[in-house]
Amino acid sequence: MMPAIETTPRRQAPQPMDIPTLRDQRTAVAAPITVDELVVNWHVTEACNYRCGYCYAAWQREDGRRDVVRDEQATRELVSALWAGFHPGNTANALSRTLRWSHVRLSIAGGEPMLYPQQVLDIARQARELGMRVSLITNGSRLPEGEALEALARQLDVLGLSLDSFSTAHNLRIGRADSRDRTLSLADMATRLRRARAANPRLQVKINTVVSAVNAGEDLVRALDLLRPDRWKVLRMLPVVNSNLAVDDEAFASFVARHAGRVAGMSVEDNTDMLGSYVMVDPQGRFFQNGTGTQGSYFYSQPITRDTVHRAFASVPFLAERFAARYRPMATAHGNVAGTA
Repeated sequence: MMPAIETTPRRQAPQPMDIPTLRDQRTAVAAPITVDELVVNWHVTEACNYRCGYCYAAWQREDGRRDVVRDEQATRELVSALWAGFHPGNTANALSRTLRWSHVRLSIAGGEPMLYPQQVLDIARQARELGMRVSLITNGSRLPEGEALEALARQLDVLGLSLDSFSTAHNLRIGRADSRDRTLSLADMATRLRRARAANPRLQVKINTVVSAVNAGEDLVRALDLLRPDRWKVLRMLPVVNSNLAVDDEAFASFVARHAGRVAGMSVEDNTDMLGSYVMVDPQGRFFQNGTGTQGSYFYSQPITRDTVHRAFASVPFLAERFAARYRPMATAHGNVAGTA
């Protein structure tokens, strides 16, 4: 069930951060940087069946506007607008002055996007029909089973799972549990991944782990070996919401060192790597970026349409060099060549 529409943010804003604007970036880069993909992350909902203490999925809402995902026509129009604005042949996009890309990938995220399973499937199908690659970022708890899982897997290029711990006690402390305190089963997830991969052999699996004060002492190698991700992204908790679970420099460095060289496809993002380096769309169909903007926790654009997509994107900060550092082709853990993940 969706939360009631709010007109004020529920969570505190971060401290101001100095992120150059897109205009600054245009003048700072002499020649365009080449990447394989431009990844557009659409957070389709703020709602989630988990309650992670560090979650930043909280956006200010405009009065009278519903989440785009709840309106079929608005959903189709937004996906079409994103493709029109960012398809590789569109030189009218000012971003093409600093970045060159061959493909666009729409990454469907949340909240928990699988609270809207049919909408996610419809979005994925439309995006692929237009020419985009598609990824899904989910906590895994609402992934379907059987033929429904196979149908979803066939529409995806990347399946991303947010998994911070394989300790029940730690997951409960983090908030990675539903209202009945049920946490994800490692064995069940391994079974579902095998079925998804069988249905779509080209499917790439990525696992995102947020390192916090709770899980910084864990060793996740054996569990990751069972899930066999093509990429494992280690992220330091970003204190956008609060600092209750913040991890200090030494503990984060120790976590990274403990796993370095033991998990293929491992990459690391510290807080500064994340700022300004994602193309992000909020549930109401606006570009947003980390920092302190005029509306609170984030910088927000006007709503995205085919006519406004370029102006809307240019109005929020974005750092092409940081993006390119995160999104480059890399060898996968199992011998294939993955697109950026």
